Amino acid sequence: ITTGDLELKKLVYLYIINYARRQPEAALKVVDQFQKDAQSPDPLIRALAIRTMGCIRIPKIVGFLVPTLKLALRDKDDYVKKTAAICTVKLYDIDQEVVFEEEFVPKLRELISEGNPMVVFNAVAALTEIGMKSGKDVFNMNSNMLSGLAAALSECNEWGQIYLLDALAAYEPDEKEAATILQRVSPQLKNKNAGVSMSAIKVIMKYLPLVESKSARKSALDALRPPLITLLNHSIHPPEIQYVALRNINLIIQKFPDLLTGFQYLKEFFSEFNDPIYVKIEKLEIMVKLAADSNIDLILTEFKNYAKEADTEFVRKAVRAIGRCAIKLTSKAQKCVHVLLELIKTGVNYVVQEAIIVIKDIFRKYPNKYEQIIGVLCDNLDSLDEPEAKASMVWIIGEYSHRISNSDELLENFADSFETEGTQVQLAILTAVVKLFLHKQEEAGDLVKKVLEICTKKVDNPDLRDRGFVYWRLLYQNPETARAVVLGKKPEISDQTFQVESKTLDELLRNINTLSSIFHKPPAQLVKGDRTVSFKTKGQGDSDEDEDEDEDEDEDEDEDEDEDEEETQANGTAAPSSGPANILGMLDDGPATAKTASAPVSASANGASPVLVLNSTRGQNYKGLEVAASFGQNDDEEITLTLFMKNNTPQALTKFLFKFNNNFLGLQITPPFTPPAISPGQSIQYTCILSEDGKINLQNFGQLQAALKTQLGVSFFYIPFTEWSYLFDREEVIEDAKDFLQSWEELEDHTQALPNVKDHSPKFIQERLEAIGMKKMAYRSLDAASNHACMFLSSSIKEEDVLVEIEFKGGNLIAHCKSESEELANLVIRIVDSALSA
Repeated sequence: ITTGDLELKKLVYLYIINYARRQPEAALKVVDQFQKDAQSPDPLIRALAIRTMGCIRIPKIVGFLVPTLKLALRDKDDYVKKTAAICTVKLYDIDQEVVFEEEFVPKLRELISEGNPMVVFNAVAALTEIGMKSGKDVFNMNSNMLSGLAAALSECNEWGQIYLLDALAAYEPDEKEAATILQRVSPQLKNKNAGVSMSAIKVIMKYLPLVESKSARKSALDALRPPLITLLNHSIHPPEIQYVALRNINLIIQKFPDLLTGFQYLKEFFSEFNDPIYVKIEKLEIMVKLAADSNIDLILTEFKNYAKEADTEFVRKAVRAIGRCAIKLTSKAQKCVHVLLELIKTGVNYVVQEAIIVIKDIFRKYPNKYEQIIGVLCDNLDSLDEPEAKASMVWIIGEYSHRISNSDELLENFADSFETEGTQVQLAILTAVVKLFLHKQEEAGDLVKKVLEICTKKVDNPDLRDRGFVYWRLLYQNPETARAVVLGKKPEISDQTFQVESKTLDELLRNINTLSSIFHKPPAQLVKGDRTVSFKTKGQGDSDEDEDEDEDEDEDEDEDEDEDEEETQANGTAAPSSGPANILGMLDDGPATAKTASAPVSASANGASPVLVLNSTRGQNYKGLEVAASFGQNDDEEITLTLFMKNNTPQALTKFLFKFNNNFLGLQITPPFTPPAISPGQSIQYTCILSEDGKINLQNFGQLQAALKTQLGVSFFYIPFTEWSYLFDREEVIEDAKDFLQSWEELEDHTQALPNVKDHSPKFIQERLEAIGMKKMAYRSLDAASNHACMFLSSSIKEEDVLVEIEFKGGNLIAHCKSESEELANLVIRIVDSALSA
């Protein structure tokens, strides 16, 4: 190891790294040589020694590595500083606390202003990794750092450019900074590396709304077009890269619809014969979004050609795309219908059926406008064999039964095979026959009676049977009401091309070039417990309370935190992502001063069994006071907390302070908190009332972080909370269907998939949610063939209405929540997930 041969020294160091985990004590014997090499006049040897020490991942190396690394970060050679920056991350993996205690993070921030691109890139990479792992804003970006990032941007390698661009995308600039950074970033749009180009696009999409100058905004948008098109070039990028680019373009054109509508850009989305199907479908989707009056002729010609291809899946989507264009562009709907008729005349079975399906939607969008084509549709009745196509044709016949001379004969042919059809077709036949009867009572009397008898006496499907009874009673008791209900004006089908909500779209655009933008789902729906770190300007940040809390977190983390976290997780309780916050605002060891108050609040805790939350193996900073806890409700329906405390110390405990950290329910103790003195070995039970007036923080959902202070010091622990029925007010829910519908239409939707729910039966869902205090308003089957249905529920929490929809779709469950409070809507979604997954 003392050899002067650099190549031989590298081999020896590599051997030490590989065997250090197996023989850590032996590895420590050569640390002295590492430290000597770290002071070698040769910068390559200094860097090699630092890199090797960082790769020996054993706790005992920390004491030797810290002083060596401090010197290396101030080294005069840029290569050594670059190596030291990366080694800081390795030190963080070994000991998280020492990185913050020894102020390595500020040293990394100083390197960003060094000027050398290699050093800047590695410092940014190290800060990014530490920030992601700790969940903290470690950048604290200032103008000098911003200038350093921008200056190094054009001189780094491709990996470095991506790190720098992602750091810029996470920063929140002011208008002047945004304009400057846009100018610095724009050249990276022309980078031949797709990752760099997409990262530059992400920065521009993030900063563009901050620029008020119209000319600057137009210039930035103009600069976006060429790189977006280049990403679709077959000769440069493989299909996988093209698909990722297409998914991101799909989002961008929803924000800027006119960005790529010109012919020179539109033709780049035409499908090639050798494109994979997933690329073809995405191009098709984008062309529908780009469709406008100026280019619809070209797009329809292209779609018509697609409908003649051999791939049936692609052909079907192309036919549907024509129908979507008709719905989107009212002035060009006639041309779209003409193209569909031409496709029907080809006689290709699956093309005809798909065309009939989309024409039904066109009829809904433009009632009584294109009924002259019904004769062409009826000529193809014999070719229909798919349930959706049959249901669509039956709907058309029923809707226009008063204009089709032989509509009764056509529907009677469908009714003859009623019992062998699928539910989707049966429901369509039932409604169509009732419409026929309301238009032609004499001709359809026997037919409607026949179909209603089958529905009410011979079928087992409850939706079909219930609808049959409803129609029967309407026709028997009040034909005029039946006419108003069945033949009443229907809501027009709307254009769903730009279906992503603006708020969700902005979040997806902030995550361009990530999985979020590919799946078109926010990060929270892709990764459980995801963290988002927002970088702020130095001096611009949180409130004093939050700053104090963060400082106290750093100062008061217990030295055995890692062991406590492992033990806590082993006992089934989630460990906090960082050290305990100074909830009480005082961490001195002197006796606490309790407020003078009356006798303890008396309340009954008729809740769950107590859970042990603090002892020698649970919680943090255990001082000898063992604590169990449970939640309950008193006679006034107030939430209560009962603490079961046992004094395992040799002295009496006489003064107490208790507080919850900001939690997902906003719960806080209602003062006073005055438990009686606890003698050595004594156990007591103390109940207090909780208020719901605190700030909601969803970070630690399902558990409340608490701090309990005695004269011995402060202990921290988590109390699990799953008593959801305590939160909902059953008497304040919306019960009127009209009020519910009006509120539903006015409020913003919040959505989350429910992948952990095992039982998808409506009965189970209803029972679970009604048990926690919700009220079922309605259940609707949208498509029985595909098990697409939805259940609507009303709830009230914290004196606010929260409306819930559980959507059953394709074997999956999706929860929709609407409320005037976004926080409560997100809270209730999490509660629904927890209640159904338990």
